[in-house]
This record gives sequence, C-alpha cells and structure tokens, in this order.
Amino acid sequence: MKYKTILITGGAGFVGSNLALKFREYDKSINIIVLDNLYRRGSELSLKILKDKGIVFIYGDVRQRLDLLKIKFDLLIECSAEPSFKAGMSGDTDYLVQTNLDGAINCFEACKKNNADVIFLSTSRVYPIDQINDATYIEEETRFSLSKDQIITGISENGFSEQLGLGGHRSFYGATKLSAEYMLSEYLHSYNLKGIINRFGTIAGPMQLGKVDQGVITFWLVSHMLNKPLAYIGYGGEGKQVRDIIHIDDVFNLLVLQLNHIESISGDIFNVGGGLSNAISLAELTKICQEITGKKISVGSIAETVKWDLKSYISDNRKILKTLGWKPSKSVREIIVDTYEWLLSDKEILEFFKSSL
Repeated sequence: MKYKTILITGGAGFVGSNLALKFREYDKSINIIVLDNLYRRGSELSLKILKDKGIVFIYGDVRQRLDLLKIKFDLLIECSAEPSFKAGMSGDTDYLVQTNLDGAINCFEACKKNNADVIFLSTSRVYPIDQINDATYIEEETRFSLSKDQIITGISENGFSEQLGLGGHRSFYGATKLSAEYMLSEYLHSYNLKGIINRFGTIAGPMQLGKVDQGVITFWLVSHMLNKPLAYIGYGGEGKQVRDIIHIDDVFNLLVLQLNHIESISGDIFNVGGGLSNAISLAELTKICQEITGKKISVGSIAETVKWDLKSYISDNRKILKTLGWKPSKSVREIIVDTYEWLLSDKEILEFFKSSL
C-alpha cells in the first residue's frame, strides 16, 4: 500500500478503532493516527488497546478545523459522526450538524491541505424512508421479505441499490451524511483529490458498544447475557423488521481492496452491507441469541411504529461485486458468535454494560 500516514477520525469508536488495529496488523510500516473527542460514552475503553499497538491517539474534535489542519497525513478515513438515526430528533440538532456536516467539511479541508486521499464512511440512511417503506414486501412468519415484483427504481429482491432516488425525508442524521457526500464530491472534483464514498448498512462485530438504535447485535446479545428485557417496537410489534449485517473484518477487507484501486474508482459511490444472504429480522436475531447464550428473556411487543423506522434495509452489493469482486465473507451467525466471544473475554466491557443498560 502506498500510504505512509493514515488519519482515522472518530478513531476511538467501534469502526474507527477496529480499522486502526487492522491497518496496524496489515502493514506495521504505516503510521496510524486516530483522532477522537471521546464524546460517545465507552469510547475511552479502546485507548489502551490502541496505545499498546503503537497507534497514536490525538484528543481532538472534527468540529475544530485547527485540530485537523495541524496533522500531516496522506490518507483520511472519515469515521466521525453521530451514528444514530435518532440523533437530532430531540430538537437539539446543533451537535449533530456540527459533527456530521461541518466536521466532515473540516476533514475535507485537511485533505485539500495535505493533498490526501479520503474514504468517507456514509450510511444507507441517506435514502428516503418513504421510498424504502413503500417497496413491495411479502409478510412471512418471521420477517418482511422484498418481493421480486418492484415498481420503484433501485429496489429489487436483492435489496436497495445506488439507483434508488434521493427525493424525500430521511432523518436529520441521513440528511447531514448526504450533505457531506455532496460536499466531498465537490472537493474531489475541484481540487483533483481522490476519494470513495461507501454507504454502509449495519456494521457489527467485536468492540461495538451497542445501543438499541445503533449496534443492535451487541445490544441484543448483552440483553440476553444480562437477563435484561427487550421489546419489538413497530409494525405490529412482532420483530419482523429486517437489516443486513456486515462484519467489521469485511469492512476492512473492502477498504484495502478499494485503496489498491483508488486511481480507477475515485469519486464512486457504493452501497455496502451484508446483502441478502446476511439479512436478519429482530425475531430471527432473538432466536440465534437464545441459542448462543442459552438464555431466554422476556421480549415485549409495542405495535406503534416509530416515525423513522424502516420495514427493511438490505444493501444491494452487486455494484461493488462487479467493480472489485468484493462480497462479505462472514455470515450473520459468525458475526454474532464473534461478538459473543468478545463479550465473554472482556469483564470490563460487561461491567460497562451492566451500568449503562
């Protein structure tokens, strides 16, 4: 790999810290720097692991442009964001906008100064809620499945592709990420920079401090392990909502592949996730968690649907498969088992969850 110094913003979070560790293992000659403001509770738990691997941690904030401009790097992996679709819904949108949009622009300014390449981790939440929920579904015993007969461009039984229209409402979170995508496109074009946008579905795996709205695999597992009750919320309260899950290892493998081909794919946008084969409903997730933990907990039912919830989201990976031959290697069950084994191995993490759930 051609890069000498990689800066990972949001580098103490789940995705950022995992990527930092994996790049360190991949090539020890690369200088890895992570920047994080430790805003998300629990992110400080990754600092010792990063330090032990020789990764440089800088306490900084993407909202403060000078924190970024003083760092020299030739590749930026932009992971900093308020990552939940619920962010900003309380009416306080200031931190969300400053981090996800203003912070992203500050990152792109730093790339301009350093003439650095950039990988932007975006989200499937850039797609409008109504278009996704208005797809044609078949209600099955444990899930909502996409029908083969679809009338909306960008939707098929394989999921949602990059061709899905962007007109409509998507949440404040989705709007800030889409706005940042547009800004990055302008930076790439105007300053001859190289960059790639990845719209990820649900990322999971070890080191994720999950909550109900972000990190559902960890949250569901921990709730079983600690005998904490759960609830299916919305769409009749039966847990039939579906998401596709991608292991953090597969995210890393994708980024290495993209960086080795960045000259030919710069400026491109890819939908990336577990895809149809790694799609799972909440009801199905409960069953697997019961099997793995050996525990059965109370799962309530709330029929009323949350305004921003999706009936389903499955990444149609066919573009990235055709372009680079990439596809996820780890199954949903492997992702859940990996996460479970990590939780069992780290008493400090379980204590964290005991105090936060």
